[in-house]
Amino acid sequence: MSLVVLLYLFASVCFIQALKGLSHPTSSRRGNLFGMVGMAIAVVTTIGLIFMLRPDGAATGMLWVIGGVAVGGTLGAVMANRVEMTKMPELVAFMHSMIGLAAVFIAIATVAEPWAFGLVARDQPIPIGNRVELFIGAFVGAITFSGSVIAFGKLAGKYKFRLFQGAPFLFKGQHLLNLVLGIAMLGFGVAFIVTQDWMPFWAMLALAFVLGVLIIIPIGGADMPVVVSMLNSYSGWAAAGIGFSLYNSMLIIAGSLVGSSGAILSYIMCRAMNRSFFNVILGGFGQDGGTAVASTEQRAVKSGSADDVAFMLSNADSVIIVPGYGLAVARAQHAVKEMAHKLQAKGISVRYAIHPVAGRMPGHMNVLLAEAEVPYDQVAEMEDINSDFGQTDVVMVLGANDVVNPAALVKGTAIYGMPILDAYKARTVIVNKRSMAAGYAGLDNELFYMDKTMMVFGDAKKVVEDIVKAIE
Repeated sequence: MSLVVLLYLFASVCFIQALKGLSHPTSSRRGNLFGMVGMAIAVVTTIGLIFMLRPDGAATGMLWVIGGVAVGGTLGAVMANRVEMTKMPELVAFMHSMIGLAAVFIAIATVAEPWAFGLVARDQPIPIGNRVELFIGAFVGAITFSGSVIAFGKLAGKYKFRLFQGAPFLFKGQHLLNLVLGIAMLGFGVAFIVTQDWMPFWAMLALAFVLGVLIIIPIGGADMPVVVSMLNSYSGWAAAGIGFSLYNSMLIIAGSLVGSSGAILSYIMCRAMNRSFFNVILGGFGQDGGTAVASTEQRAVKSGSADDVAFMLSNADSVIIVPGYGLAVARAQHAVKEMAHKLQAKGISVRYAIHPVAGRMPGHMNVLLAEAEVPYDQVAEMEDINSDFGQTDVVMVLGANDVVNPAALVKGTAIYGMPILDAYKARTVIVNKRSMAAGYAGLDNELFYMDKTMMVFGDAKKVVEDIVKAIE
């Protein structure tokens, strides 16, 4: 057993190094490598532990383990290989749902046959402390699963089912219903802890699955980056709760690392949007900050062509590119990299400004630019580059909306108080969008109507490719 503890400790150190490496794009590959090594050690050690604890049934049990690893590993490899970078947020939400569901299944199996996990002797009741841990792991896992399913649908944006659409789903008495269901779930959980009966356990799980849906449906598509990191945190705590039940130090450590890092990231994302972290947890995040109403008034904008943009960029001394989800949908990152390269060859300074919540998950724009091999020293976070917009000749906004909307400075708007990229301060602003449709917040963007702004309509990839051709 000492060897098992040592190997689990080594795997935990690998996970810590993985988180450290993933904190910056330059070290992300090393972080992923540490994570893979740590998980491989944890899996092999767990398989060895099965032989140690149950040598009589190890052969039969091993077939199930190997089968599960083979099926799960194959599906994971195929999905990761096929997924496009623009679909990465949906994949992350799907993975969170699977972690939550796994925690639920482990809790059910433990309640059904606790002796198989070494908790008690056959036909003996589960200790009270373990019942509490199973209750916590099971309900958090259930909420994570159903909530992640809803997040997956909202992120995909291609399903007609109302709950999967990006707009918040609100109804009267929503918070009161959540409160009643939450109290009922806790009541059934206490009943299970006291009696160890199946009926309150199943009732608690059913309410947890419903709560997972109700917590996420009032959250709009614009807030999905915070939801993704929040569900990541939930999945970690679910794993940690089950780890305590099974006396598995590996699950406890790994789950705690994921849970705490996800919670910290959620807090950072909330600060970036000037939102309340507690409202995220309570499922009211999508309703903060006022009413989002898009103007139906037809207003004139100044529009131009790719040739016009090429002329402006070629005659600038400094350019800042602001990537958004529209760039991701069009998969224009490689074309943007080529455009920047041609401008830099002319001696023009080109940098990229990244808003913390641009895209559909934390770091979405960073991932896309990294895929196009944009040098990391050209990519700047909002707090590092905002002061430079006022001295910049041209800002080019590609598919971003709310994160550059000056409405965040107007009290009473849906995004009031949200820190934005100060693109409106630049001498000239170029905005590429498919249409004048409002962003996720449903607000007109005053940036589009400024005298200094020129709109260029069309698919981001095609527009940028035309600009590249027009640059001499």
